[in-house]
Formats: sequence, C-alpha cells, structure tokens
Amino acid sequence: MAGLFTEDQARKAIVDIGKRVYLRKYVGANDGNISCRISGDRIVVTPTGVSKGYMTEEMMVVMKPDGTVLSGGKPSSEVKMHLRAYQDNPDINGVVHVHPPVATAFSTIGMGLDEPLVAEGVLVTGNIPLVSYAKPGSYEVPDGIAPYLKEYHGVLLERHGALTWGSDVYQALYRMEAMEHQAEILKNALELSRLTGKKIRYFTRSQLNDLVDIRKQMGIETGGIPKCPDE
Repeated sequence: MAGLFTEDQARKAIVDIGKRVYLRKYVGANDGNISCRISGDRIVVTPTGVSKGYMTEEMMVVMKPDGTVLSGGKPSSEVKMHLRAYQDNPDINGVVHVHPPVATAFSTIGMGLDEPLVAEGVLVTGNIPLVSYAKPGSYEVPDGIAPYLKEYHGVLLERHGALTWGSDVYQALYRMEAMEHQAEILKNALELSRLTGKKIRYFTRSQLNDLVDIRKQMGIETGGIPKCPDE
C-alpha cells in the first residue's frame, strides 16, 4: 500500500478534482462522487448533496472499507460503488463517478466504448464496457461493476454516467477525461461518416494486438482486449 495519499492530501485532491469535473461540465447540480483510499486502510469520500465545484476540505467524509463512517457527515448514496472497488481490488486507490455528457449519451443508446478509433483508446482508456442499468444507490450497481474491477480501467453505467478507477485518484480522473475524449471522437466520426458517406476506419485485429503489446511494454496489464468490428 506504498504511495497512498495522506488524509490531508486526499482532501485537497478531491476538492481539486471536484472543481475540474464541475468546470468541464461532467457534473451538474450535486451529481457525482469522488473517493480516495488513504493510509490506515481508510477512505476519504465526498459528502452527499454538495456541488462538486464548491466543496471544501472540511466537508469530506472518512470511512472504513466496510462502510463505517469515522468522521464527517453523510457520504454519497453511491459510495457502495467505491467501497466495492476498494474491497475487490487492492491496487485501486482512487475512484471517480461523474456524468460526462457524450459518454453518458452513448450509454443511453446501449453503446459501450470498446471499439477504439485512435491509439489512445487502447493505450490510456482501454476497453470501456457498458454495465446494464441498475437503480442508483442500490447494491445492484456495485454488483454490476464487480466483474470489471480487476481487468479494466472504467465502465459506462447505462443511463447513469461513468465510473473510473486508478492507482490514485488523479489517475482515475485522467482515465475519465480520456474516456470522454474518446466518446467525443467517436461521436464526431459517426456524424462525419453520415454526412460524407465515408466509412469509419476502425483498427484491424493485428493493429489492436500491436497496441495492446505497446501497452504491456508501458507496464500496463489492464484495460481489456478492445473489440474489432470485423470479428
């Protein structure tokens, strides 16, 4: 568990990330939640009912991985997703759940982001599977993400935004930013294909395998195997 944030570092990081996702319009009103595992096997998480763009360090909630609140107010009702991530994968030390508009739009029509159009879609984002809809705040949500927590970097939650995780909370943020960027590229490509009549040039299986090999050389063993439309 080396390299974990201290509690003070986690509070500062979550406030910083909250402002970033708010300014990027990944969240509106009081949407979203952010958490960070810290030393002593504790978790710092955003409180319920607070805009992510206007949080303070003092607002944060400190919990145990079993859900016991140690200090602060009431955590987000979506904290179950975060707790499941930390319980199932000890390499996860940061989790971000927001509603990036383009990626979330793909989830509303039943599309995951698992057919990358650019190299970064394999090297950074990895496969982003679509998890079937479940009632927000219910245990069906963490049960739905559980199969992906060890092999992937994030998931799309059908009609419920997206969830990413990482070795620290900033890696989780960067993966979320990369996911939304890939979604925007895919949206633009689909629109251009419709307007011009030209087909999208997807990667071949050989090209995808080469990218996965590069990813492994970078020391990244996770991310899943991207789909190839020709298969």
